[in-house]
Amino acid sequence: MKDPYLSGMFTGNPYFDKSDILGSLVVVLQGRLEKRGLQIISPPSRCVKKYEVHELIASDEENIKPGGTVDNVAYLGFVEISQGGVITIGDEVICGGKIIGVIAGFDETHMPNHQNIILHCGERISGAELGLCLGDAVTFRQVKK
Repeated sequence: MKDPYLSGMFTGNPYFDKSDILGSLVVVLQGRLEKRGLQIISPPSRCVKKYEVHELIASDEENIKPGGTVDNVAYLGFVEISQGGVITIGDEVICGGKIIGVIAGFDETHMPNHQNIILHCGERISGAELGLCLGDAVTFRQVKK
């Protein structure tokens, strides 16, 4: 079976409209790594279910793309999903009422335990440095163009 994303069958974003995904921060992380070697999977979306827990990782690297690698990261935290849905590349991530980044891709290093959700951020700083707190509301929201 052919992957429609890898084969270039989609010429644009197929996600016309979608619901926000909601959750709350259950872990605040600290720390940064260089040469992490996260492998961004080819699909530009991932479904997340209620009660799943996934990791948020920040990077300031330019040109993060499906099939690529991300080395320079900062750890933000873990989010528990309270309203599931589909997260796509380009979605804004709001935590504690502020936009903390935009979805850049997904890494499956720790699957099936949890998905690494990679955010492109203007600055590579950790959740602790951002002042994120346990229980902060997290929203993944489609940016309309």
